Amino acid sequence: MIRAAASTPPFDRVRRQRSHSLNGIMKHILGEIGYIVLFGLLLFVPAGTLNWTRAWVLLVVLIGARAVGTVRMLRANRDLMDDRSKLPLRRGQPLADKVLLLAFMASFAGLVAFDAFERFQVTAFDEPGIVVAVGGLVVFVLGWWVVFAALWTNAFATTTVRYQPEREHRVVDAGVYGWVRHPMYAGMIAVMVGMGLWLGSYAGAMLAAVPGSILAARIRVEERVLRASVAGYTTYAARVRSRLIPGVW
Repeated sequence: MIRAAASTPPFDRVRRQRSHSLNGIMKHILGEIGYIVLFGLLLFVPAGTLNWTRAWVLLVVLIGARAVGTVRMLRANRDLMDDRSKLPLRRGQPLADKVLLLAFMASFAGLVAFDAFERFQVTAFDEPGIVVAVGGLVVFVLGWWVVFAALWTNAFATTTVRYQPEREHRVVDAGVYGWVRHPMYAGMIAVMVGMGLWLGSYAGAMLAAVPGSILAARIRVEERVLRASVAGYTTYAARVRSRLIPGVW
């Protein structure tokens, strides 16, 4: 007589799902703490001093922005938060995206360090006036808002470029995705430019063109995957014509 395998009790399945979700949340929180610590080191080590009010203000604003963004993402797209807590390089990710993603991460970290180094060690240009600097801080905040608005809206905005059939990958055109096709990248460019202006580095604001160019190259890779795999993306691209900057490109 063949006995049927016992199915997993519903209570056990729910418990495992909750445990998996909590583990993902904890990994995300630890990742955020690590991000803030690294950001602080990239500011203060090249500057050679802790006596830098604008850097402390930037860190406080960054902590607030990412805390609010994380809490709201926990409510809107918990599965996405779990996914983004994993390593950035995945199976099925195009090689070009692996290279570009690592290049962007390195260039963004280098830009933070450059802003600090240029402000205290080199000073290639005069420091921006207070109006420009405060405007930079506003742009920095708005940039993070756009980044997180994209994450709240798009459940498929994983760290890596890949088609996600297991999650029924589809086109997202609501919210900030009605402005440009890649709002998260647009927000990051605003973050980088605003950061340089607030920290007093015109050179840093201009050098944001380097990681910005890497993001533009990554858009090319991402759109090839989306057009080939996600139904309706070509129609969406024809309707929302701007990739990164409304009315420009």
